[in-house]
Amino acid sequence: MPELPDVDVYVEALERRIAGRRLEQIRLASPFVLRTAVPPIAEAQGRRVAAVRGLGKRIVIELEGELFLVLHLMIAGRLRWILPGAKPPARITLATFAFDTGVLVFTEAGTRKRASLHFVDGRTALAAFDRGGVELHDIDAATFATRLRQENHTLKRALTDPRRFSGIGNAYSDEILHRARLRRWR
Repeated sequence: MPELPDVDVYVEALERRIAGRRLEQIRLASPFVLRTAVPPIAEAQGRRVAAVRGLGKRIVIELEGELFLVLHLMIAGRLRWILPGAKPPARITLATFAFDTGVLVFTEAGTRKRASLHFVDGRTALAAFDRGGVELHDIDAATFATRLRQENHTLKRALTDPRRFSGIGNAYSDEILHRARLRRWR
């Protein structure tokens, strides 16, 4: 599952490719990927990308007019960049986002279809996706330690709680424990 380090890499790559660009067209290859009906997804077309950022394990593409595309890759979801005119992968494509410089392809290789796209209007609607955890980039070691000790849980559970820390999942928590030379007991 893409989590903090992966989301950061996606955000950086997308900022270089789409920030300031106009979203020319959205195509949904799978109707189940879009989890919102209001506002209609067609309202995203023709708008410029104001910013790209991470929100926990989600990628947020902010469009002009305070509209937000919120992508949650889940376990098997990925983003690919292809040149204009190139064909996206047939079976695994969920949606495509066309820009003048290329096409962002949202794919999912798994069979469970957990990846999702939400299109929301306004910062209040976007805030509903924030689980309340602090962004690791924004805190120091003392704050991290305090948040880690807030409740009596195992280290693994405390690290992966999205209400404490934003963007840490199973794999990243294992990395943290390994780096700290702590062994996870079962």
